[in-house]
Amino acid sequence: MKRREFIAAVGGAAVWPFVARAQQAGRLARVGILTGGGQPANPVFEAFRQEMRRLGYVEGRTLMIEFRSAAGANDRLPELAAELVRLPVDIILTEATPATIAAKQATSTIPIVMGVVADALGPGLVDNLARPGGNITGFTALGTELETKRLDLLKEAFPAMKRVGVLSDANNPATPIALASTIEAARALDLLVEVAKAETRADIPGALDRLKDSGVSALDVLTNSVFFNEHKLIVLLVTAKRLPAIYGDAVFTEAGGLMSYGPDVRDNFRRAAGYVDRILKGAKAGELPVEQPTKFELIFNLGAAKAIGVTLPSALVLRADKVIE
Repeated sequence: MKRREFIAAVGGAAVWPFVARAQQAGRLARVGILTGGGQPANPVFEAFRQEMRRLGYVEGRTLMIEFRSAAGANDRLPELAAELVRLPVDIILTEATPATIAAKQATSTIPIVMGVVADALGPGLVDNLARPGGNITGFTALGTELETKRLDLLKEAFPAMKRVGVLSDANNPATPIALASTIEAARALDLLVEVAKAETRADIPGALDRLKDSGVSALDVLTNSVFFNEHKLIVLLVTAKRLPAIYGDAVFTEAGGLMSYGPDVRDNFRRAAGYVDRILKGAKAGELPVEQPTKFELIFNLGAAKAIGVTLPSALVLRADKVIE
């Protein structure tokens, strides 16, 4: 068998250390990024690129990034995942649960690193966090566990609140778990819950209109990739409705949202770069533990409070990790 034919024959069936493949195939490390709606300039992907540079990779010389976004249409994710497999890429880095499911269905041999998923066990992405096995590893956002905490913070900020609106993404497999957790937390706080679902950017204005019309006095925006990628639009619309809201990521408060509590997802993607580096150097994805966030941030935007005419309790603001004036 000729050398080139031999490489082609075994390349899809075996996970080789990248150094060996690069020496024999003479190509760059090729990393595919798969997302439901993000753009290359998204802060999390920038964090990944920055860390890869810190680790010594140079795009165009030692690293090629193949970016694939479904632009909010998650039904395109299987097609995009298959495209990355056909290239082929050496590793697939995913953002959120739908992209990870699509990647898992597309390949059982190419390593997959989850930059962020709400829950790795619930959707069946891995069977064990400590030793995931197979070709998947990465990082969670503890999305479902944090919904209770966010609702507690919202109630503490607005103790007179009786009815809370929840904006959720019906097309995300992690949503039912997060929504159930939120409803249970609301019941414990004696809150009535109104839920509105939005699957795409076009759905968001109508969903927020329905919540406003239902008489809610505050909003809880569940964490998912669609809302993360449309955070500027959501903040703009929520502010116009003069509704207090809590979000799961700092990008919302940085864009003018009132308050946020959650993991630093950008840190997840910086850590994901470390996993990508280790896999390219020979580590097996299934032997790297799925890790949880290590950094959490409570952030308030006082300018946003002024814009919608509310005052946050000073004792609560004093507990913030960051206050935006």
